Amino acid sequence: MNPFRIGSNFLRPTRKLKFERPLVALQSDDWGRVGICDRQGWDRLRATGINLGTHPYDFYSLETADDLTALREMLKEHRDSIRRSPCLVMNFITANIDFEKATIPCREIPLRPLSAGLPGSWSRPGLFESLRAGIADGVFYPALHGLTHFCSRSVLGLEQREAKAELLQKLWEAETPYIYSRMPWIGYENYTSDGRFLPGHDQMAAIKRAADNFQEAFGFRAFSACAPGYRANCDTHASWARSGFRVAQNGPGHPLLPHFDKHEILHVYRVIDFEPSHSAIDLDRLLRVASECFRRGAPLIISIHSINFHSTLKDFRTPTLQMLNVFLSALERRHPDLLYVHDRDLYDIATSGTYRTTEGTYAVATEYAHNAWLQPAGAH
Repeated sequence: MNPFRIGSNFLRPTRKLKFERPLVALQSDDWGRVGICDRQGWDRLRATGINLGTHPYDFYSLETADDLTALREMLKEHRDSIRRSPCLVMNFITANIDFEKATIPCREIPLRPLSAGLPGSWSRPGLFESLRAGIADGVFYPALHGLTHFCSRSVLGLEQREAKAELLQKLWEAETPYIYSRMPWIGYENYTSDGRFLPGHDQMAAIKRAADNFQEAFGFRAFSACAPGYRANCDTHASWARSGFRVAQNGPGHPLLPHFDKHEILHVYRVIDFEPSHSAIDLDRLLRVASECFRRGAPLIISIHSINFHSTLKDFRTPTLQMLNVFLSALERRHPDLLYVHDRDLYDIATSGTYRTTEGTYAVATEYAHNAWLQPAGAH
């Protein structure tokens, strides 16, 4: 078992929850984070000798307004048992490197918050308007992923590692922050490249800054969070709690039923990876996993990263929307009593037994579970 997939500190779960209705949530990471700067960035990196095209994340760029519009329209076509559409929990990176000011080595990495727009020559006309339209339609639910995704301390420590520093400088000159598949030494925001969590005060500073950026961008505080790379420990959870977060998203693996920790944060666990950009989707297997998940009283939380909806460097969007459309339709047919929920709904159900939609308030019966572990059939 990979401990980072469900949190690194293995807090003993308490108040483990089961739900009597089939609940379905979609959680998605990496929104707002720029990657390779479209075709001009791709060509510039290739000209420096970087061989691109061998890994899906070589094609990671940034979502467009059209990508969000197509996703929004597909989600609006679906309805659960109370006629509500599925809602995608979109976890945002709230700042990007300010490439015009960035150099290697540096004492501090200059950042540009989302509220100030995209960095350098990056351009996405209508992107934020399309995002706001999806929020208004109730099919997008913004949440926090982090400040930078990569570990700033790992980057600042590259001065004595010439080859790595040279590679990073090439990327920044092409207005690309990093390509993780080629440089895992970049680490994750809370987790250094040499395998250590950052001290609690460093995590707190980054989380507070990210939460403030989030509020500036969206006009409200984030309620739910997912740590970059799922690297979260007790210091991360404590910092989230101090910043007002009430839901912690944990990665797929051997998932637990939802439970509250000592900070009164509700921990929820992704059950399946739905990543057409990386591998073929076995719908029959996923439907079996969903049925077993519902039988055990756990919410079916589907993990699907933002790259699957990108279309700039490679059209991942079209096959993903087709496959997701088929999967959601099959779920609706097999489980006509299912409910589409997002993270705030799960928290409200867990704390009050009800959740609110634009159409009214609905009750979902819950009970405490004796066995914390959920191992869906066919999961691995």
